[in-house]
Amino acid sequence: MGKSKIPVDLILKDLAKKAESAQKRMGKASDVLLGDLNTDIATTPYEVVYQQDRVKLKHYKPITKKKVRTPLLLTYALINRETMLDLSPGRSVVENFLQQGVDIYMIDWGYPTRKDRFLGIDDHVNVYLNDIVDFICQREKVAKINLMGICMGGTFSVIFSALHPEKVLNLITTVTPTHFDITTGLLNLWMRKVPVDQLIDNFGNIPGDFLNFGFLLLNPARLMIDKYVGFYELLDDKEFVENFIRMERWIFDSPDIPGETFREFVKDCFQKNLLIQNKMVVGGQLIDLKKVTMPLLNIYGKYDHLVPPEACERLTGKVGSKDTEDICLKTGHIGIYVSSRCQQEFVPKITTWLMERETQAVKKSRTRVNTRLPGTSTQRKTVDAVEG
Repeated sequence: MGKSKIPVDLILKDLAKKAESAQKRMGKASDVLLGDLNTDIATTPYEVVYQQDRVKLKHYKPITKKKVRTPLLLTYALINRETMLDLSPGRSVVENFLQQGVDIYMIDWGYPTRKDRFLGIDDHVNVYLNDIVDFICQREKVAKINLMGICMGGTFSVIFSALHPEKVLNLITTVTPTHFDITTGLLNLWMRKVPVDQLIDNFGNIPGDFLNFGFLLLNPARLMIDKYVGFYELLDDKEFVENFIRMERWIFDSPDIPGETFREFVKDCFQKNLLIQNKMVVGGQLIDLKKVTMPLLNIYGKYDHLVPPEACERLTGKVGSKDTEDICLKTGHIGIYVSSRCQQEFVPKITTWLMERETQAVKKSRTRVNTRLPGTSTQRKTVDAVEG
């Protein structure tokens, strides 16, 4: 019998090296997992300056001189928590805004209880959001605020801006669905057929865990298998493990959604697509997008599987504002807020955009007032009246 051509010794040597490397990696992974891990979220200092029922208003402590004089109110969705915008130091939207000199307020919608079952979109937009805006205006002594909405919170912000345009200086929408008659993405297809009345009859409020499970089923291979395989492969990377746990804590911290709000959002938006057609009624008032006359910056993700670009990009063509801009980032629904690459572009772009609009507002509002003083000749006085 001839000599084998299979290099058995080389194969065994390679296996031994891999086994040794795996042993070292798992030893380091054990040190990481059993050691002290910093997995706290929402660590940027703030104070709760206002509360109504379960809804709280956070104001973040400034860390540098203001570059944008008008405060910015962040309005998150009712699904999951607003802590996504302050997930981890160094990759926090809130922290980055503060470093850019933006005065930040943010709504914490809290955890609905059984008594919140009958609260609808009107209650969230015309009561909670409206009262919060009035509070900020009074506290900051301004006539208007800058408003930034995220996902469902962005839809609420669009509705609010159409109903109360006199209170919004600039509007920013991020991954905000306003056009729902699309075939891209499973979520839109599912929601058209969901028996919403039956769900609310059974649950009252829609459980956050129920919604979370539905979101996982939208992409089960990536969200239920791939990410945990990736976690195993990077068990020895402490920073990765800390950020992974922070994300898991956020994902599974899911408040319920008030039943009536869920019913109205599913029926009027997903199933009838009324908002983009100017046919949606909230609180007895027709939502006319032409009344959204303030500058609008509309940002969304190219690879967003929850709110595809097709659900976002029609908004700027439907509003009454002559100052609109669309930005499509090469990321997904969450990546806009946690990706290091997007963080370098997302917050600086918004800050620059706000500063430019504030400068324009100053120029437009600057008036030349002729004032005749007693016993003197006419003097020309320049008055700078900055809206907001």
